[in-house]
Amino acid sequence: MFRNKQTIKTRFIHKAHAMWGKPVEELTKNEVYQTFAGVVREVISENWIKTNKAYLDRQEKQVYYFSIEFLLGKLLDCNLINADIKKVCAEAMQELGLDLEGILHEEPDAGLGNGGLGRLAACFIDSIASLGLPGHGCGIRYKNGLFTQKIVENNQVELPDGWLQNGFVWEFRKADKAVEVRFKGNAYMKDVDGKLECVHENYYKVSAVPYDVPIVGYKNNTVNTLRLWNAEVVLNSDFEEISYDAYKEKLRYKHMVQRITKILYPDDSSYEGKELRLVQEYFFVSAGIQSIVRHYKRSGADLNDFHKKIVIHINDTHPALAIPELMRILMDEEGMTWEKAWYITRRTVAYTNHTILPEALEKWSIDMFKSLLPRIYMIVEEINRRFTKEAWERYHSDDKMRELSILWDAQVHMARLAVVGSFSVNGVAQIHSDILKSHTMRDFHDYYPGKFNNKTNGITHRRWLIKANPKLAELINQSIGPEWEKDPGRLINLLRFKDDKGFKAEIDKIKRGRKEVLAKYIKNRYKVAVDTSSIFDVQIKRIHSYKRQIMNILNVMAVYNRMLEDPNTLTIPRTVIFAGKAAPSYHIAKLTIKLISKLSDMINNDKRVNDKLKVLFLENYSVSLGELLFPATDISEQISTASKEASGTGNMKFMMNGAITLGTLDGANVEIRNAVGDDHCIIFGLKAEEVLAYYENGQYSAWDIYNSNIQVKTVLEQLINGFFPNSGESFRALYDFLLYNNDEFFVLKDFDAYSKARRYSGEKYRDREAWLTSSIVNIAHSGIFSSDRTIKEYAEEIWDIKPVKIK
Repeated sequence: MFRNKQTIKTRFIHKAHAMWGKPVEELTKNEVYQTFAGVVREVISENWIKTNKAYLDRQEKQVYYFSIEFLLGKLLDCNLINADIKKVCAEAMQELGLDLEGILHEEPDAGLGNGGLGRLAACFIDSIASLGLPGHGCGIRYKNGLFTQKIVENNQVELPDGWLQNGFVWEFRKADKAVEVRFKGNAYMKDVDGKLECVHENYYKVSAVPYDVPIVGYKNNTVNTLRLWNAEVVLNSDFEEISYDAYKEKLRYKHMVQRITKILYPDDSSYEGKELRLVQEYFFVSAGIQSIVRHYKRSGADLNDFHKKIVIHINDTHPALAIPELMRILMDEEGMTWEKAWYITRRTVAYTNHTILPEALEKWSIDMFKSLLPRIYMIVEEINRRFTKEAWERYHSDDKMRELSILWDAQVHMARLAVVGSFSVNGVAQIHSDILKSHTMRDFHDYYPGKFNNKTNGITHRRWLIKANPKLAELINQSIGPEWEKDPGRLINLLRFKDDKGFKAEIDKIKRGRKEVLAKYIKNRYKVAVDTSSIFDVQIKRIHSYKRQIMNILNVMAVYNRMLEDPNTLTIPRTVIFAGKAAPSYHIAKLTIKLISKLSDMINNDKRVNDKLKVLFLENYSVSLGELLFPATDISEQISTASKEASGTGNMKFMMNGAITLGTLDGANVEIRNAVGDDHCIIFGLKAEEVLAYYENGQYSAWDIYNSNIQVKTVLEQLINGFFPNSGESFRALYDFLLYNNDEFFVLKDFDAYSKARRYSGEKYRDREAWLTSSIVNIAHSGIFSSDRTIKEYAEEIWDIKPVKIK
């Protein structure tokens, strides 16, 4: 048995000899990690084989979760926890003179995602496995992540994220399961014996090779699969069919193929970048669906029942090409009629929408789309023709056609395609789903009134509490028993301790311990000493104007100004922490980072205030950095413009670790407030309906606030009046963005309310007993924001799939 220490040690020694030809004592740190992870991988594989066999034997309905991102983080620790072997492994390594925590530190974060979308996908596949559900992920094996963020002279600098330089120990290359994906060429219909058939010729061939990663369920023997696709040159390809018979063309083809899976989210500010992103989307969708259909057919099941046994769930619109691709395979390769293929497709695909912003809904130039994917375009065009014909017969309205057409204004509207071609469309928080139905996709909701539903996002408590905050998890176990680990809704039982002084003292001790860990990291990395008795006030998320990091840092400027006049302005010291990446071409976001960094330099080196106020921008935000930040945080900054954030999941991670939400009534903040009550969170600012009314009716002037509010005017003037030494006109664009762009995200409108909320948070923190009560209430209610709850809702209300026990 692997749970035997001696077995673990023996396997480790044998693997070290086989992999490196060295005795254990001569292994480097990375070699120790590779060896140990390899041993764990072997054990996991035993249950992986059992799981796949059980699914095949039982022929239960399965779900395939398609996402362009899976922000996994480090897997070794989670795999040890989920397989329930961490303790015995730690003891075995200790007897070999090795430290398990040191081994865990060696693992790189997998560079397969960027932010909330990818982290949600990772939480979801964790929950699918932990609930014993037959379901798998499908994505792209990026050789480089988004980028490694460095702050150099206060500016974000993007460096390659070569996370695969030492390989990825968890992946299994499955060359025998490779499929061919086709791009460009000519596609047309041809009469063959009285039947129209598609001819696609002169296309580029790309080999899609799967790399399978095991996803380990929590203490249930289930191991599902995340299949990541790598683009490779088709060997022995007939280049004469696709080139000008020139060596240069062969090299161009090879370069084109290698670029497909080279980097996550290529810069789409150029035509070439946009085209590459569309190539990526079709590449993994085509490969994934070909693989699913092939596996389904090999099981011997009837293809006419495909929709009864398979659900393809698309995470946002990046995989929306699943709809025409499934149609292509069913018609062109399996000989189905349009009607039959459409019947199956619309009962197979389900779609999660992640944005309320109409301008953020994915669209592609028809010219680009048609050139790159000629056969897929033909199918989309026919889907649109049939749908708009039906819609015209219902409405006879050009205005309705403008809102409903998949092809409109020389663009392919991917969200519209996703709605028309799916059987379910869900939002990710109640307010988000309501706005989708009443505003962003109102016409589609009217057309398909039963199709839209809500599934509020969740997070896996296994990573974000059991792994990230083990002492808190241990205290919970001692207090209410370990059953919550498999049923996080039981965290609600902690409410009986909300007034228990002894329990509060333990919560306080754990939080201070986590703040000390973070403070040590900051001291070592940034040479800044932070006061662990100060309020740790944290905003970590992608840098974006609607998330309003700019409001946060302008408020810090205002506080700094007041402190220079009155050093006692802050009665409780505060450490304000930011982290997050800005897209390389997002100028305002990068300027926001520069402003934060500049101000932090000033404040942290100003002896007049730096015993009371510190500001930090922690570079290169990642899952691993999040695991340091969430348990150490006192105040969770969730300050997006109301109606703009679909859900958020960082708010849930903070809450689960006892932080208090300071935020707007946006996204899942609404449901957090409803769960914990007004006494245990801090809400401020415009409500969603007020924001939407301003957008529809106007009547908002940033200049009026600028001219009437001295605090706002002062901080905005400081952006351009030389307040920041040696900055010149660096921040002029931020000044113009807020004033001449009429403050699109209501930073100035909410500024006073936000400032008052921040001051109130300090007063609230001063009453430690009340604060700790609020912290406990938040932890107790966080169970409803577990991704296990979310996935149960998906399984029961959308997918109609049931757990399979693995013995």
